[in-house]
Amino acid sequence: MSLETTSGSRLLISTAAFVVVVAGMRAAESLIVLLLLSIFIAIISAPTLFWLHRKGLPKLVAMLLVIVALAGVGLLLSVLIGTSIDDFSRSLPVYKEQLQEHTSGLVTWMNARGIALPADMVKENLNLGSAMSLAAKVFSSLSNLLANAFFILLTVIFILLEASSFPGKLKLIFKDPESSMAHFNHLMENVNRYVAMKSWMSLLTGGIIAVYLWILGVDYALLWGMLAFVLNFVPNIGSIIAAIPAVLLAFVQGGTSLALFTIAGYAAVNIGIGNVLEPKIMGKGLGLSTLVVFLSLVFWGWVLGPVGMLLSVPLTMVAKVALESEQQTHWIAVLLGSEADVKAEEAQGKEKDSDQS
Repeated sequence: MSLETTSGSRLLISTAAFVVVVAGMRAAESLIVLLLLSIFIAIISAPTLFWLHRKGLPKLVAMLLVIVALAGVGLLLSVLIGTSIDDFSRSLPVYKEQLQEHTSGLVTWMNARGIALPADMVKENLNLGSAMSLAAKVFSSLSNLLANAFFILLTVIFILLEASSFPGKLKLIFKDPESSMAHFNHLMENVNRYVAMKSWMSLLTGGIIAVYLWILGVDYALLWGMLAFVLNFVPNIGSIIAAIPAVLLAFVQGGTSLALFTIAGYAAVNIGIGNVLEPKIMGKGLGLSTLVVFLSLVFWGWVLGPVGMLLSVPLTMVAKVALESEQQTHWIAVLLGSEADVKAEEAQGKEKDSDQS
């Protein structure tokens, strides 16, 4: 058997295995989402647990404090999300009717000035129910996760209890413990840094949006602020999606002027935080190309739903670091990497060539 045939067979088998794994992940979406969320919550909570333990608190006491804090946050989110969504759902038919009236008036005004707009097409594109479908789906997924809060919390507890023994187990598993542990520590550092900083930036974004909309008098300002917080984790398009329902609702309430003020507020917050403050605080990039970030958003959203979109960047970062650790898959990690990574590898290659010469 020739080398090309062997390589082709391996590629075919690897592709088939990938398709089977993805299909299995889609079939077990509900369980995988709960497990992944538990793992990421544990990763975020572990530094606090270790810090409390280093300060002299017994491990069980530190664990109890972390779990109580997580349970408090979960309870607060469930109350805020449940109340806001129920109230908004009851008011949605009224808002839809008002939006249709405003839309008809806008079309009449445009037609009177010689700008022909098909009324049916405009009404369809400015349908508040359609615009809210994605937001409702995201909140519905979060509500379902909160309904499984006990399972998630229990899984997080067991992961944290085992956290201290993970490094020792990994050293026994890996063939090259020093190199593998360096990759593992690099992975944990990147995921922790990204999730922690992104959480603070998202919280700041959601808080400012909520206060700004409350000052403008837009209904359900807290709900839109929460939506901005959640969708800020979705790269590139999350902030835009979060703004659409709030802008439409502002248009229903106060017409074009209130809608324009709402758009201006979202634009200022997202440019100021997303393009100025966030890159400055988070420092170096994610190590992923912009195209890969967008494709990972589409892929993980398709496989795991809205929660997959929120976790798309951390999951892709994990995959990239795992691929870097093996020589056979290193080329895939290079394709996933950013331009800065490519330049860094080129510089390392030149240094090796100069050392050898």
